[in-house]
Amino acid sequence: MSTKELQEKLVANMERWQKVEDTAVKTTEDIANKTNNPVVKHVMKIIKRDSEMHKLTQQLIIDTLQGTYTMTPDELADVWGSIEKHIETELQTIELAKEAKAYLKDKKMTVQEYLVEYLLVDEEKHNALLEQLATIKKGMYPYGS
Repeated sequence: MSTKELQEKLVANMERWQKVEDTAVKTTEDIANKTNNPVVKHVMKIIKRDSEMHKLTQQLIIDTLQGTYTMTPDELADVWGSIEKHIETELQTIELAKEAKAYLKDKKMTVQEYLVEYLLVDEEKHNALLEQLATIKKGMYPYGS
């Protein structure tokens, strides 16, 4: 398969996926409207926002494949110091989430455990995103250190 064919297949996949994310947004709104439970409503808001971000990310993938956006070494280097500081912040949030999780261990506070676990996973996801951005930086000349 040629690069062009691969790009076309990936764009088509992202466009189909965006439609599924639209359905996820609608479904979460419907569920939130059917309940008065604040935990269920909040979980639906989280999923809705994530689905909205997924759709934006899928569009960014499409745009990068169509040459609309690129990233240069200088663009990444310009903000790298700030990114490193933010990595420190993310590591602090992970530690706080782990601490909260430890407090709740074997306390039969299932709702709180559920929500703290969500926060921990999300903070770990943020850290992973930044670590993967560091991998991109390492692959870019001349800032590959």
